Amino acid sequence: MSELHIHLVSDATGETVASIVRACLAQFETVQPTLHTWGLVRTVGQIERVIADFADRPGLVFFTLVDSEVRRRLEEACRLRSMPCVSVLDPVMASLSTYLGSPVAAAPGRQYQLDAEYFRRIDAMQFTLAHDDGQLIELVEEADVVLVGVSRTSKTPTSMYLANRGLKCANYPLVPGVPLPPELENATSPLVVGLTKDPKSLSDIRRARLRLLNQTEETDYAQFERVREEVQQARRLFTRLGWPVVDVTRRSIEEASATIIQLYDQRRGTVEGVAP
Repeated sequence: MSELHIHLVSDATGETVASIVRACLAQFETVQPTLHTWGLVRTVGQIERVIADFADRPGLVFFTLVDSEVRRRLEEACRLRSMPCVSVLDPVMASLSTYLGSPVAAAPGRQYQLDAEYFRRIDAMQFTLAHDDGQLIELVEEADVVLVGVSRTSKTPTSMYLANRGLKCANYPLVPGVPLPPELENATSPLVVGLTKDPKSLSDIRRARLRLLNQTEETDYAQFERVREEVQQARRLFTRLGWPVVDVTRRSIEEASATIIQLYDQRRGTVEGVAP
């Protein structure tokens, strides 16, 4: 496989262009490119340093730049080197500008300004960290979402992703023989979601976890029949309490979170009297 370099150039953090390019690359399973991220590029001097790297690592260029001079210099350099150069936000901004009848505000990094939404995400992150793995379960009514599941069903990473989207998220691990806290069983304010996973996949993950910790794999924790029973008990619990269930077996953290956010929005719409 030939080497492929992709340069991601941004006048902000580079998260936007990186997310878009990675999402597209996921559709090309045989490609293993090297991504070079250039963030906070806002002056001609800074873009010149980026361009200098093209000589040793030519390839594709994707960018999010709003300064016209910086952008012009990048596009010119790419044209001279016959390197594809794509502004990933141009079609979206052009459509918005046309529809709204309003010009685009050329302000680098404007989406990261410290506004109410930013502080809401910070609050959600702090709440989620404090309520990880069953901590402070007595304050569960303050959460937006609570994730419940047996060990290794991606509760913590999913919680952190949801927090980054502005949702205060708690999670609680189901342990065989340990009853559910009454605060959680009787919770009415948050959306409680049960996470489940295929028992075989879950058993394999637990075995790998034990190997990583240099512990024996021959324990009830990773034994298939025991894991299957845990999953079945959890499902019966979810059904009894009427909690929606998300199977994370073949879902990425992002995909599982998108489903949970949809459930949350539907529930909030119902609560506010809006058709979900």
